[in-house]
Amino acid sequence: MKKALIVWGGWEGHEPKQCADIFAPLLREHDFEVEVSDTLDSYLDQEKMLALDLVVPIWTMGTITREQEKGLLDAIASGVGLAGWHGGMGDAFRNNTTYQWMVGGQWVAHPGNIIDYKVNITNHTDPITAGLEDFSMHSEQYYMHVDPGNEVLATTTFDGAHAGWVKGTVMPVVWKRMWQQGRVFYSSLGHHASDFSVPEAKEIQLRGMQWAAR
Repeated sequence: MKKALIVWGGWEGHEPKQCADIFAPLLREHDFEVEVSDTLDSYLDQEKMLALDLVVPIWTMGTITREQEKGLLDAIASGVGLAGWHGGMGDAFRNNTTYQWMVGGQWVAHPGNIIDYKVNITNHTDPITAGLEDFSMHSEQYYMHVDPGNEVLATTTFDGAHAGWVKGTVMPVVWKRMWQQGRVFYSSLGHHASDFSVPEAKEIQLRGMQWAAR
């Protein structure tokens, strides 16, 4: 049985506990032993961290100590997987650029706030997105600074209605990458827990966590 650690906290607007309550049972249904924590001090236990198969961070903004960050970075570098979504992974610890490098991107804007937009599957053979078609979201459409080394699986296109100068910009929504020996998965979907009532958003996240796990 694989071991997963979910660490939730930070800005409550992204409903971190509610999201943890969705995915902890799902992981358990898929043969994961899951620990749920609400403290970044969980990253300090090196022996426990290195024995994990997957870390799921749900911690928007906030601050992380040098020692806590090192515990997380070292675990992923050793081969532990990392998988998360939206601001809980892609807008955490804004002063920690090494963390952002590991994630492969950083949120910078969501023009129009909650809007209707489409997610386009761009890789139909990867196990994370195979069999899925393009789908619609009513949520924040994340504009991100992204690593060109990411393997992008899905995108969205900005129509310019709320920021005319980015009309036509194609932005990665779902990607995967490596951080030394660790697999890293990210999806920008999931502003609120209710976003995962969209079947495709939920399925992509579950598959991404399974892929990332050691």
